[in-house]
Amino acid sequence: MEISNGLPKEINIRKIEERDNRELASIIRSTLKEFGANKPGTVYYDNTTDSLYQLFEKTPGSIYYVAEYNNELVGGGGIFPSPGLPGGTCELVKMYLLKKVRGLGLGRLLIERSLDFAKAYGYTQVYLETMPELKLALKAYEKLGFKYIDSALGNTGHFGCDLFMTLDLNKHEAST
Repeated sequence: MEISNGLPKEINIRKIEERDNRELASIIRSTLKEFGANKPGTVYYDNTTDSLYQLFEKTPGSIYYVAEYNNELVGGGGIFPSPGLPGGTCELVKMYLLKKVRGLGLGRLLIERSLDFAKAYGYTQVYLETMPELKLALKAYEKLGFKYIDSALGNTGHFGCDLFMTLDLNKHEAST
């Protein structure tokens, strides 16, 4: 296996570009539908899901990465300073991968890259919202050290999510 930039040659993690908008929206919505999580109060119905590049480009303290596998866009995820979060806290958002690449470690790469950004930006805690339907993601978050909390933080508008987790970045080892 050839290695480039610390990753196998067939894997590329990069910042979102405007040309990614349509394909990412499709990946997010098809993934939610696959798990029966395409319900009101989720990103499935967010208008911003169709224009992620613009959302992240205009928001300081945010970043969105996309994953490519064999030059095909297969998912993404990032960090966002969602409204109403406690000081020093950002949200891990819109982490979705196509079924055909799950289990390859791409999700972990996206999350680690996002956490590295959050720490470098000065955030001390990462928050996320999810649903029981996304069992594989829950296991990944737990392995990375995210802990369940009792209620939502901030004002994301995602009332369809009913599981909440946080990660203390001071206790998390950077992936380098």
